[in-house]
Amino acid sequence: MESPRRVLADIAAARGIRDRRLLEAMRQTPRVRFVPPEHADLADLDVPVPIGHEQVTTQPTLVAAMLDALELRGHERVLEVGSGYGYQTALLAQLAGYVWGVERWADLATVAEANLTQMGITNVQIVAGDGSEGLRAHAPFDAIVLCAAFPQVPPPLVEQLAVGGRLVQPIGPGGEEEVTLFVKQDARLVPVRRISYAHFVPLIGSYGFPP
Repeated sequence: MESPRRVLADIAAARGIRDRRLLEAMRQTPRVRFVPPEHADLADLDVPVPIGHEQVTTQPTLVAAMLDALELRGHERVLEVGSGYGYQTALLAQLAGYVWGVERWADLATVAEANLTQMGITNVQIVAGDGSEGLRAHAPFDAIVLCAAFPQVPPPLVEQLAVGGRLVQPIGPGGEEEVTLFVKQDARLVPVRRISYAHFVPLIGSYGFPP
C-alpha cells in the first residue's frame, strides 16, 4: 500500500504540479503531525482541517499550487502570512533558504513552532502578530504567500517584497476568492495569473478587515 504522503503528492502531480522538489517535500512531510490530534483521521485526505478559532488548514493540493507558483529555488527569504499548524511552513522550509511565518493567533503560532521543532526544521521563525503588516525588520522578501483573503494586497507587503519577487494571495472578500500570482516590477505589483478559485478565511489586521 502506498503511503498517504505519496498519495497526496501524486494527487498534486495529477493536478499539474511539476516542481520535483515540492512533490518530494510533500512525500517527506507527514501532514498528520500538523493537524490537531482529534482530526488525525483527516490528515491524509486532500481536505481542509479545522484548527480552532474558526480557522482551517489549506487543502494540500491548493498548498502545492500556491507554492509551485512561487518558483522557489532554495536560497529565497520567504514570508508566510497565516502559518496555522505549520504544514505549509514545513514545505516552504524545504524549498527556500529561510522562512518567517506570521500567525494571528498566539496559541496556533506556539503549536506551529513546536510541530516544526519536532520535525527538526530549523530554518524557520514563527511570529504571533498582524500578518497584514508583514515583518519589516526582516524585509525584503523574495517571495510572500498569504493564507487569508482580502480584496487587495496590503501595502506593507508590496513594499517588503523584493523587486522581481513573487507574491501569492487569495483576492476577494473572504469565502470566495481568486488565488492570484503577482510579480513585483519596480515599485508595483503586476498580476500574472489566477492559480485557483478557493474559499479562505478573511485577512484580519491593520491593512485587512477589522477584527
